[in-house]
Amino acid sequence: RRERSAKGTPQPMSTSPSLATSSLADYTSASLIVPQLGEGDTPGVIQELSRLMQQAHRIPDLLPFYHAVLNREFLVSTAMDYGMAFPHARLSILKELCFALGRTARPISWGPKGTVPINLVFLIAVPATDAAGYINLISGFARLGKESQLLARICAAEEGEEMMAVLRQIPVRPSKGAAAWHP
Repeated sequence: RRERSAKGTPQPMSTSPSLATSSLADYTSASLIVPQLGEGDTPGVIQELSRLMQQAHRIPDLLPFYHAVLNREFLVSTAMDYGMAFPHARLSILKELCFALGRTARPISWGPKGTVPINLVFLIAVPATDAAGYINLISGFARLGKESQLLARICAAEEGEEMMAVLRQIPVRPSKGAAAWHP
């Protein structure tokens, strides 16, 4: 959803904390959610989710994004003890803060040493100039990590839209002047 100017052209919705509330769902779409990932290792999952982001026109070029995410992930793994990983890249070619979500049927070993079992992967595309928005998005993911009932609902959901419904329940404080993506 976008507001329209007086001339009828789409304008980003205001995300000032006093004017609008935001949720994790505002940074993704059902088409970027994979309830059953086809790949079973770190590079494969990152590639599968990167392709979705490119197909949805969220990233302009697959290879630079994929390589940046993979290189960063192998330097420092983003796997968390509660079964989630947050691979990401901050690049100047990215125009909007967004993420894709993938879920595995069985835990997969994540990262270069594969020591942490992961079921949920949130692949995040971060514009180089949106550090504040990225921090706010990460704080939303931290809220999700603390909500065991919501995590269980995401893990039990059969379709992407069910997972989106859960993401809509996790608030994210919008950064001043930034706009979340609205279809």
